[in-house]
Amino acid sequence: MDSALLSPVRAGAPTEGALSDAAWVQAMLDAEAALARAQARLGTVPEGAARTISACARADRFDLAALAERAREAANPVVALVEELTAVVAAEDPRAAEYVHRGSTSQDILDTGAMLVARRTLEPVVADLDRTAAALAGHAERHRGTVMAARTLGQHAVPTVFGLRAAGWLTGVLDARRRIAALLDGGLPVQLGGAAGTLAGYVEYLRLESPAADPGAYAERLTQTFAAELGLAVPVLPWHTLRTPLGDLAAALAGTAGALGKFALDVQTLARTELAEVAEPAVAGRGRSSAMPQKRNPVLATLIRSVSLQVPSLVAVLYQCAVAEDERPAGAWHAEWQPLRETLRLVGGAAHTAAELAEGLVVDAARMRENLAHSGSLPVAERLAAALTPALGRAGAQSAVREAALAPGADLTTALHGLDPRLLEPEGYLGAAPALVDRALRHYRHSY
Repeated sequence: MDSALLSPVRAGAPTEGALSDAAWVQAMLDAEAALARAQARLGTVPEGAARTISACARADRFDLAALAERAREAANPVVALVEELTAVVAAEDPRAAEYVHRGSTSQDILDTGAMLVARRTLEPVVADLDRTAAALAGHAERHRGTVMAARTLGQHAVPTVFGLRAAGWLTGVLDARRRIAALLDGGLPVQLGGAAGTLAGYVEYLRLESPAADPGAYAERLTQTFAAELGLAVPVLPWHTLRTPLGDLAAALAGTAGALGKFALDVQTLARTELAEVAEPAVAGRGRSSAMPQKRNPVLATLIRSVSLQVPSLVAVLYQCAVAEDERPAGAWHAEWQPLRETLRLVGGAAHTAAELAEGLVVDAARMRENLAHSGSLPVAERLAAALTPALGRAGAQSAVREAALAPGADLTTALHGLDPRLLEPEGYLGAAPALVDRALRHYRHSY
């Protein structure tokens, strides 16, 4: 139904299958089935009914377009889905149909389904971030000594090494991976609160079976059992209007988009015709222009950057929805669903694209050195000023070097004043750049 025509970054990404309408419906059905099984384990639903409900909870048994239209009747898709599931279960076992959605509410099912969708999306994202990190670590190691011009405010600054640029990209990717891994390790909770966060419906059905049972103990055990059935975390409280889990997810996705966007923007810049220090992997037909036959555009970086520009506004919607009134919000919860899905889609596509870009990135060390040479001795002006400071004082040294740098021809040899000419060699003014690359690589190795 949505072919990603206007969002090509996600077309063909491994996360796409986890984010389709069918996948969302299946996640909600998985929540319904897990709830029945959890209640069966605690003795409030017959085991046979739970088995029947689980067997019937398959998205391919439902008309998604019809569900979407019926969702307008309740402002969410769960009400219609529960009615349809109940009818399917009743056709198999009328008695089992009595236990569908027992004590539950729409938000319990949709929020839990959203956490399942997030987990199923983030798992391949982590795999793609691992690929990206491994490739960037390789670039950092290979180019630990590849001298290039550092650029600040768009101009040559001082010499650096390409390995440090790659190490920066690597560190950003590792930061993103760490935050996503934390979500997968206990940061995606089930939702279980009932109509208004009190679990009253669940507890009332318990009382029908065991009038003397402790409602608090049962509510805790039910939440724990429900979470165990789905492999999700146990929340401290129902989070119908406490949207921290969505905020944490949004923050991790925004951070990932930013880290990948930085990598992509740098590649775009370094691949410009006048720089040509890196190039995207050459694939037949990729990067073509409809008008200019000579073009090979950096399309992978362009796709990734498009994600980094879209995600912040989507995440802003999710954060706005954190201000939710009372025990159940009218509109704030409903506004989350599509921005969340689009954010997951975009980040999933960006992560997959970044892995391909990092693995195939072509680095032209000779071109980097050639571009650095365009500025002559100017990139080591800072070094000369430091070397002249003992004799001229800091202000005097700065003045002397500035005068030489701004003179016609900009030849800093006039500022040497008998100092070692090797001070002009860019390889000698790399500071701690190679050591910083090593530090980043150690961090990479200790991250796994």
